[in-house]
Amino acid sequence: MLKLSHLPVGLLALTVAAPVFAQPATTTTNPTPPSGAMAPAMPAAPKAPDSASRSTAIAPKTDPVDINTATAAELKGLPGLSDADSTKIIQGRPYTDKNQLVSRHVVSEATYDKIKDHVVAKQPKS
Repeated sequence: MLKLSHLPVGLLALTVAAPVFAQPATTTTNPTPPSGAMAPAMPAAPKAPDSASRSTAIAPKTDPVDINTATAAELKGLPGLSDADSTKIIQGRPYTDKNQLVSRHVVSEATYDKIKDHVVAKQPKS
């Protein structure tokens, strides 16, 4: 019969060992190379990123730019906006809705389609 004095030690051991048992089993096997003469394996050099891999990479999520308070540099950072477009956005402030960029003819519909997911028109708090 188990003595009660051994119970805390057993609980401590289970508490320490539980995370180890909860991890998924992983096995690492090395495939056997085909028989025959083979050249020694060379370590693979890391590939330099090319333009194709950069274009398919997921861009980090950024906070939307407020068209009522953004600086010219922040607006120029938006996709498809030129210096002239950012100047027109600043001169046309304030905006109650980001759709006003098109309705007021500040930017073209095509440019708006590129930036609509990156901008907001926040209203000043009174």
